[in-house]
Amino acid sequence: MAKTIVIGGTQSGSGKTLVSLAVMAALTRRGLKVQPFKCGPDFIDPGLHRAVTGNASINLDGWMLSQEACVNSFVTAMNSTEEKPDIAVVEGVMGLFDGASGSSDAGSTAQIAKWLQAQVLLVIDGRSMARSFAAIAHGFTTLDPDITFAGCIANRVGSPNHISLVREAMQTYCPDIYVAGYMSRNEALTLPSRHLGLVTAEEGIVSPERITALADWADAHIDFEQLLSRLPEQSLFLSQKIHRSSDIGSKVRIAVARDTAFSFCYPDNLRLLEEAGAEIVFFSPLNDQRLPESIDGVYLPGGYPELYAERLSLNGSIRSAIRNFAFSGKPVYAECGGFMFLAKDITTDTGTFPMCGVFNLHCTMDKRHRALGYREVVTTEDSILGSAGMTARGHEFHYSYVGEESDSGALYSVTDRKGNKTSTSGYVTHNTVGSYVHLHFASQPELAGEIVKACLSTRNIHD
Repeated sequence: MAKTIVIGGTQSGSGKTLVSLAVMAALTRRGLKVQPFKCGPDFIDPGLHRAVTGNASINLDGWMLSQEACVNSFVTAMNSTEEKPDIAVVEGVMGLFDGASGSSDAGSTAQIAKWLQAQVLLVIDGRSMARSFAAIAHGFTTLDPDITFAGCIANRVGSPNHISLVREAMQTYCPDIYVAGYMSRNEALTLPSRHLGLVTAEEGIVSPERITALADWADAHIDFEQLLSRLPEQSLFLSQKIHRSSDIGSKVRIAVARDTAFSFCYPDNLRLLEEAGAEIVFFSPLNDQRLPESIDGVYLPGGYPELYAERLSLNGSIRSAIRNFAFSGKPVYAECGGFMFLAKDITTDTGTFPMCGVFNLHCTMDKRHRALGYREVVTTEDSILGSAGMTARGHEFHYSYVGEESDSGALYSVTDRKGNKTSTSGYVTHNTVGSYVHLHFASQPELAGEIVKACLSTRNIHD
């Protein structure tokens, strides 16, 4: 049995990521095995979680995934190793009740908390507030009676006098709400950010010194003995049968790009590929001169290729290897940054840099985001993703755009979370599929298996 806590915020920018990292760091330092999770489609926060805990952080998203799929992801992660986690720490997204709807909890942190039957620790930004802090705490804890709160965190509080005013307000108006900690402002802990969000963990921002500082910050302000004692042991989901994809009975090798330029990949996508019969082998387009040996497919996840465009362009050997692999007819699947890498070139502030040239497209970086939001795709023809009409869900967020010069077919019909058609497309040439949309494979149970079958099929043809 293990404990579970969901760390939610009152709004984006409340400081829940830093508090979540601090809590994870402090619990890990205590010798507890922490299994991290992230609500929503984000890639960067899970990377930070992994750097702090040593364990892969799993995305739980109520719009991309069904309740069954989310619970299955949670259960699988909590049962994935012989040494079972002592606690699951789930970082929320946006405000606790914010999601895909203004009238329901669809796609929100609150929805995930209810699906997991987990208690919420609410992070409230206490800057410039005293009595109003209690009003916010009261409103959040009473809006939905189906949510249970472990307590709240007063974040970014200032002087001892400020703390005493907030404490007095809570004791007067919300005596039943446990305040787990009063977190002082600490600008030295603030994480750097850029156009798509925080700087990634792969770039080394979560150093051992920063992890120690985060743990010290949490330990100085949170009574963990009291907080942990308030969390019930959870056994319901840990004994539940895990649904797994069917194994086609023959292993294929899929090379997955992973380095500082390509790090945006849902861990569940790789897990589902493995369950379907794939052996995952990693390679670095930045550092490797060739693809791994004896591979049957290539997966190019998203990331920041625009930041490494010159280095990628200088590695002509790997670009040629990927282009030749794609033109041979073997399966290649690419998302967002990986899709950009398959274009003819990427134009940034510093110039235009040649890429793999699999798609006859030119990618150009803009100063503002060109697309942001949930997406549902329906394929318009048979492909490595399965038969025409395959439906899957994902997310799109990018600052670049493509010049419409491609002679490749348009594979996707794409709608947003409200069902409105978008200008986004999926491109296909040979057996290569690329798009700006990051698909979550758990949104379509057959997707991973279809990719593995395509790899096996083309292997037999080439053999």
